[in-house]
Amino acid sequence: MTIPESWLVLLHGALGSLDLFGLLGLACGLATGLMPNRRLILMSSAVCSVCFAIHFLRLGSTTGMAMNLIGVAQCLLAARYVTARGCPPWLGAAFALTFLLAAGLTLSTWNGWPSAFAGIGTLISTTARLQASPQVMRGLLMGSTLCWASHNLIVGSVCGLTCDCLGLIGFSLALLREYAASRRATPALA
Repeated sequence: MTIPESWLVLLHGALGSLDLFGLLGLACGLATGLMPNRRLILMSSAVCSVCFAIHFLRLGSTTGMAMNLIGVAQCLLAARYVTARGCPPWLGAAFALTFLLAAGLTLSTWNGWPSAFAGIGTLISTTARLQASPQVMRGLLMGSTLCWASHNLIVGSVCGLTCDCLGLIGFSLALLREYAASRRATPALA
């Protein structure tokens, strides 16, 4: 097989995994990384998770689908109830239950490494969604995104992997933007 033929085979395989929900998830994932505040990060992430749950169902990744559905519930709860002043006491218990549910679903839908990466990524995201600081949340979501990138590479989700790469770029830009703003606000010590 020649190099041009190899590229055609790769392109054909990539196009086969593209679908409307994957592309919508990709767009929402890019937007999530660039959102200016935690509530918008969470709401955009919820929409992204709905799209990717359907996308992973179509690809046959039941763990990926289940973890995204847990993510939707967590994002909506965190957007509504986690504030700079704290959160209601019951929310910690609710997130603990979703944490256990994620672990149980990871085991019950086990499919090797893809399930491991999806489960670990979801567990990191669970911690991220409870953070009141958008900066801390972005940092944890970057770790989660690396796990999901591994999952998406293995299951062949071109949309998911592209979303992960763009999400990492978006989170990095947002972290740098906030760092630069804090440096401008704090005068240098002489």
